[in-house]
Amino acid sequence: MTKADIVADIAEGTGLERVEALKAVEAFMASIKTSLSNGQNVYLRGFGSFVVKTRAEKTGRNISEKTTIIIPAHNIPSFKPAKTFVDEVKSKVKVN
Repeated sequence: MTKADIVADIAEGTGLERVEALKAVEAFMASIKTSLSNGQNVYLRGFGSFVVKTRAEKTGRNISEKTTIIIPAHNIPSFKPAKTFVDEVKSKVKVN
């Protein structure tokens, strides 16, 4: 499913014009990005949590130059689905 598919579903389900649904979806995504960029986690009850995780410093290898490099500690965005969300997917999606 793409962003366009999500916009189409929202427009159909709510009766909004596609342009208005697109604005709402983009505003939602921008709000999450802004919150995470400011170090604030986003909690959506029944859906999941968008959180900032810290990765520790680690040693890596540059294979082409055969040298060891240090990868500094850094923050990354992460999503953790809610238990109800996970349970619904487990019950409805068949294992291939």
